[in-house]
Amino acid sequence: MDLRDSPEDAAFRAQARAWLADNLVGEFAEARGAGRPGREHEDREVRLAWERVLGKAGWTCVGWPREWGGRGASVSQQVIWHEEYVRADAPARVGVFGEGLLGPTLIAHGTDAQRRRFLEPIRLATEMWCQGYSEPNAGSDLANVQTKAVLDGDEWVVDGQKVWTSYAQWADWCFVVARTDPAAPRHKGLSYLLVPMDQAGVEVRPITQLTGTSEFNEVFFDGARTARDMVVGDVNDGWRVALATLGFERGVGLLGTILQFRRELDEVVDLARKHGRGDEAVVRQRLADAWIRLFILRANTLRSLSGVDGPAAPPEASIAKLYWSHWHRDLGELALDVLGADALVGDDRTGELTDLQRLFLFSRADTIYAGSSEIQRNIIGERVLGLAPEPKAVP
Repeated sequence: MDLRDSPEDAAFRAQARAWLADNLVGEFAEARGAGRPGREHEDREVRLAWERVLGKAGWTCVGWPREWGGRGASVSQQVIWHEEYVRADAPARVGVFGEGLLGPTLIAHGTDAQRRRFLEPIRLATEMWCQGYSEPNAGSDLANVQTKAVLDGDEWVVDGQKVWTSYAQWADWCFVVARTDPAAPRHKGLSYLLVPMDQAGVEVRPITQLTGTSEFNEVFFDGARTARDMVVGDVNDGWRVALATLGFERGVGLLGTILQFRRELDEVVDLARKHGRGDEAVVRQRLADAWIRLFILRANTLRSLSGVDGPAAPPEASIAKLYWSHWHRDLGELALDVLGADALVGDDRTGELTDLQRLFLFSRADTIYAGSSEIQRNIIGERVLGLAPEPKAVP
């Protein structure tokens, strides 16, 4: 695996870096770094305006085919864009669910009418999306969803509850996995629906997290309606489409996240020096171990993307999810250990959580969301290592 840029990729990197330098000015420069995990509420309007600047300049959806408004960028170029974006400390993106999840799903499984209706607003950031998968009794066990949809003339009527729905309070639409055939077995009888959020039958209740912010939400559908043709794929074939969306969830974007992790690690290292902890053998060893593990994460992620045609991540991406979530959680614990007694008090100026305190609190969820560690281990065992499936309980 050659980690060096090809001449074409080097030119793409220079173009991306120059564009970011030229356009991250004014209010956008003031919003640098805003909206990171645990701070998703920050500068929403400025970040939305920035997203639209990205869209007009062709810097959203860079991996999409050119026929649907993308740049048709290779996997390596998508990696470069994500890395340069983080390196520039640009504001956290607000259109990630539309661009990274629904858009590729529509390109792969949607109708031409659905692509014409939704892809351009996603690319230009004029419509925001959220993901309606998890339920109170169907988190990692997605096939157990109980939200139902019944056809009423030319509309689907949706009833049920979703939970841990990121950005639902800001979304215009939600892609929802709902049960359309209650008599069918678990993985059958599910459909993948596109549901507008701005209607009387949808209620969003933010969930206050440890950080004091509310990225996640409960969403209640009580007679919510959507048009008959707002089904992606075939009716009762939503499980296949939902798995395709999950495949798009992990991939090139992780390389940008790794750069953000490196920034957090550098902050912890600087803190250790400031507090005189860098000379302590145990602390020094833990810092070195964190650096080595982060280097391994990047190398393994690049390896897992080698030869991938398109944005979908291979099953080996579960290895990266398991690895990075535990690495990040361990970094949060290391940060507080380095802080010592200072970890118990907030920012000297505002009394609010410091960045490292927020890192610790938010990272507690890393091993749960986007697939719990237990589920990732099963996927790795069964789909990567080819081991026998875990025994299933007999009803």
